[in-house]
Amino acid sequence: MESFKTIAIFNYQHETVVLKHLLEQEDIPYYFENEMTLSVVPMYTTALGGIKLKVHPNDFDEVQQILDNLNNPLKIV
Repeated sequence: MESFKTIAIFNYQHETVVLKHLLEQEDIPYYFENEMTLSVVPMYTTALGGIKLKVHPNDFDEVQQILDNLNNPLKIV
C-alpha cells in the first residue's frame, strides 16, 4: 500500500459508496485514507484534507475512466 497514490479526494463518506462497489466489481485494489476518522468526526474533513482514494499507479487509467463515468451520468447519443 506504500506505493499507492491519491487519484481523487471526497468531502463526504456517502460520496464513496458507489465508487467502492464499482472498484470491487473490477477487482481493483484501493483504500480510502481518513475514511474511518471522518466517519466518526465528519467536521474534520477540511482539516484532514478529505477522504483520499488511493490506488496503485498501474490502475490509474482504469480508475480515472470509472471516475469520469460517475461524473458524467447523462450521455446523449
